[in-house]
Amino acid sequence: MQINLSGHHVEITESLREYVQEKFSKLERHFDQINNVHVVLNVEKLQQKAEAKISLKGGEIFAMSEHTDMYAAIDALIDKLDRQVIKHKEKYTKH
Repeated sequence: MQINLSGHHVEITESLREYVQEKFSKLERHFDQINNVHVVLNVEKLQQKAEAKISLKGGEIFAMSEHTDMYAAIDALIDKLDRQVIKHKEKYTKH
């Protein structure tokens, strides 16, 4: 799984990069055919936004999350993506 991480109005520190990679590695446990992940971290005034687009076998998944803390926004994003990946896997295996 290749993770592309970019930031708008925020500097991507090494700790943020490691945190994102650690969290996204958990998604591979549910569905191992994830090809590419594009993550954008954004700051607008007091809101921290995290959004991700996952390319996987059989389609693409997109999710976005907002919070006052960037780490909490990433956690919420992972929760949303986790549910969507599990749902996609169930649909994919039924066919």
